[in-house]
Amino acid sequence: MGYDLHVTRKEFWADEDGPQILFGEWSKLVELDPDLELDSQNDGSYFIFHHPTENVLFAWRDTGEITSKNPDKMTLAKLLQIATKLKAQVQGDDGEIYSRLEDMPD
Repeated sequence: MGYDLHVTRKEFWADEDGPQILFGEWSKLVELDPDLELDSQNDGSYFIFHHPTENVLFAWRDTGEITSKNPDKMTLAKLLQIATKLKAQVQGDDGEIYSRLEDMPD
């Protein structure tokens, strides 16, 4: 088990209804971002974020969100950048909003 952050347009990321991030939007963003690339080891909905110390997986889900498991502050910074570009927000598993790096506890 772990702790995920979610890039979502929904009021609460786990809601069944609400605005979604479409796969086409996500894949276009990935094409234009040199820090991201398709992870050929997985099914095509996973993308690698080239973190300076390790590669981190971002997953697009058919629920219209992008997730990352157990992120550090550098990964949060990238998620915030992605959320801004997609007109979305970053939420934790419990629905807490992350709008800046300082929102993540040490």
